[in-house]
Amino acid sequence: MTLLLLASTCPLIVTLGYVSLCSSSPFGNCRKCRGFGYALKTDRRGRLKRGKHCRRCDGLGKRIRVGRHLYNLWLRLYRDGTPTPHKNPASKG
Repeated sequence: MTLLLLASTCPLIVTLGYVSLCSSSPFGNCRKCRGFGYALKTDRRGRLKRGKHCRRCDGLGKRIRVGRHLYNLWLRLYRDGTPTPHKNPASKG
């Protein structure tokens, strides 16, 4: 029984941790440029040198996390599908 309980709580703990990470820090480092905003190159002497502008993050070095992107899509869909009550401008009272 305890092994089953442990196996069911581990994914829950990981999910809640990722949700808290996405809510506290919605942007993470770009995986292509590792947060620099450009690629690193080496010159002939082996020293690091600034390379090309990162196209994936547009040179910012930050990208929105997958979980935050999915939450934003869900929120937009919910707001578009929920009717808002109309206020009648003729009945001011």
